[in-house]
Amino acid sequence: MGVRKYAKVLRGHWRIENNLHWQLDISLREDASRIQERHGAANLALLRKMALSLLKQNPTKDSIARKRKAAALDVDFLAEIMAGAAKLQKI
Repeated sequence: MGVRKYAKVLRGHWRIENNLHWQLDISLREDASRIQERHGAANLALLRKMALSLLKQNPTKDSIARKRKAAALDVDFLAEIMAGAAKLQKI
C-alpha cells in the first residue's frame, strides 16, 4: 500500500473515531462521568453508545441533543426511536 493510500485510510479511521468520541462527550457528557465502581463505567459506556446509535438511526433532521430532549419529554417520540431499532432488526 502506498503512503498516500495509507494516509487516506488512517485519516478516515480517525475521523470516524473522533466523531464517535466527540458525540459521546458533547451529547452525552461521557467525560464528566465520575462512576468508578467495578464494571459500572463500562456498562454505562455501552448504554451511551447504544442510545447514541438509536438516536442517529432516527430520520429526524434535529441534532442529537434535540432528539434526546424530545425523547425525554415525549413518550411517543421515545417509542418511535425504540421502534425504529426494532424495524431495522427485522430486515
